[in-house]
Amino acid sequence: MLLDKKDRYGYELVQRISDQIEISEGSVYPLLRRLTKEEYFTTYLQESSEGPSRKYYQLTDKGRTYLYELIDEWKEFSNGVNQLIMEGVKNE
Repeated sequence: MLLDKKDRYGYELVQRISDQIEISEGSVYPLLRRLTKEEYFTTYLQESSEGPSRKYYQLTDKGRTYLYELIDEWKEFSNGVNQLIMEGVKNE
């Protein structure tokens, strides 16, 4: 949900994702391009005081709808896994 509340630039997204899971920069950018092509994101350039302009990613309405669908699917999946774990613990 990195882009749900705030637009972010590519390198910032890579850093935030890398803080949580091991992933290479070369994996994130193709994914961002694909999601932009599929209209889940739009992009825009913004001047930076630290160098060249940065490309920012902004979640579209279509992307936000898809995000919430994925969150619901994840909750359903993780609840199912948690139930299986609890059943396994009870049977031991």
